[in-house]
Order: sequence, then C-alpha cells, then structure tokens
Amino acid sequence: MGSSTNKPELIVNGKRLDGRGFADLRPMKIIAGGLKNAAGSAYMEWGNNKVLAAVYGPKEALPKHTQDPDKAVIKCKYSMAPFSSLEEHNRSGPNRRAIEISKVTREVFEKVILREDFPGSEIDIFIEVLQSDGGTRAAGITTAAVALATSGIPMTDLPYAISVGKVGDTLILDLNKAEDNYSDADMPIAIGPRNNDILLLQMDGSLTKEQISEGLTMAKKAGESVARLQREALKAPYERILEKYKI
Repeated sequence: MGSSTNKPELIVNGKRLDGRGFADLRPMKIIAGGLKNAAGSAYMEWGNNKVLAAVYGPKEALPKHTQDPDKAVIKCKYSMAPFSSLEEHNRSGPNRRAIEISKVTREVFEKVILREDFPGSEIDIFIEVLQSDGGTRAAGITTAAVALATSGIPMTDLPYAISVGKVGDTLILDLNKAEDNYSDADMPIAIGPRNNDILLLQMDGSLTKEQISEGLTMAKKAGESVARLQREALKAPYERILEKYKI
C-alpha cells in the first residue's frame, strides 16, 4: 500500500488497469514436481508472478535442541531472487518482509500437516520467488501446498491463498503490484477448502466488518478455481502415464 501524492488511478471506467473485473483472478498455471532432489516440488505462474517451491524431509531435526519429541518441526524459508523485481535488485539476505512471510507461511502449514506422525523430525519448505508482480505471499502458499502434496507428507487439507484489497470503497481480488502498492487496504487470506477454514488472515490498511465479510466471500468463491487447479496439477503426471501406456 502506498500514500504517494502521485498515486495512480487504479480503476478506470469500471475496470482495473489490467482490464480485470473486481472479482477476477489473474491467469494461473501450476506444475507439480520437477525437482528430483526434493521430496516434493511445484512451480506456479500467477499473472506475472513465477514461484518455485520445494519440500525436504521428514528428516532428523538438527540441531537437536530444535527437536520436538511429540511432533515434526516445520521450517519455512520464503525468499525473492535478486532479479525478481526492481525493488529486490542487488538485495542480499532476508529482509523483514521475507522473515515475516516465512513465519506466517509456516503457521499455515503447521495447521494442516499431520506433524504427530513424525516426532523428532523436521520438514523444510522453501519458496523462491523468481519473478514478482504482487501477491507473492498468496502464490507462495498455494505453490508450497502442491509441493507438500507431491512429497507424500500427509495433510488434512490442501490450502490456497488469495489477497483481497480495497480501492476507495470498492473491493478487488488478487492484487497485482500496482494495486498492492497503492490500494487503500490489502488482506491476504489462506483457506483450507475442505471446511473453508481460515488459516491466515492479515490486513494492511482498514476494512469495515462488512467489507471483511464480503472479501472472505469473494476469496472463497474465487478459491474454488484455485483449488481445482491445484488438484489438476497433482493429477497431471499420473494422467500422462495413463495416456503413455494407454491404461
């Protein structure tokens, strides 16, 4: 979000600058697998975002003092490649934003991974943003969920995430970079589609109680297509095998 005096007009003639309607998602593509040395991996293009996720483990938690004798420890690292955006150019090491997104992403997956099945172990989740255009937090969670599913690590749900924003009094879905920078509010949401559980809800700016409720409804409705795309990505490798061998 931004408060610059040069703030651009984000809605013109009832349309957003990229031509989308208020509740429209950007085009999406998910590919499950791809990294041979990872337990699970996935790649996603969401608008102009390009995100790679990899999962390693379960393995012995090290150093030993980090172990939990009752359940697995989840470790998550979200990072943006130095070439992913103009803002990240020549940046080295994690910044406060990357540390915060790593933390909330870890908390999302702590809610759905059956950690009690792997006491004393750790599961590492890596999310690398190769190209950024707003909404990378949501894209990272959505991609990492597919990577975890390909790893075979048991989960109670397959989460996805979507951002809801506000321009003036108008709610918009799936913010791009300009909207992320200059909207009046931004609310990333992660949802477990099985029971529509809210796994993450953050807010930058202000929304009324009614706007939050409306935004959640928008996210859940649009999220049906995101969840469907996740499932299709997971089925695709098996469908290719069936097609190859005419099974």
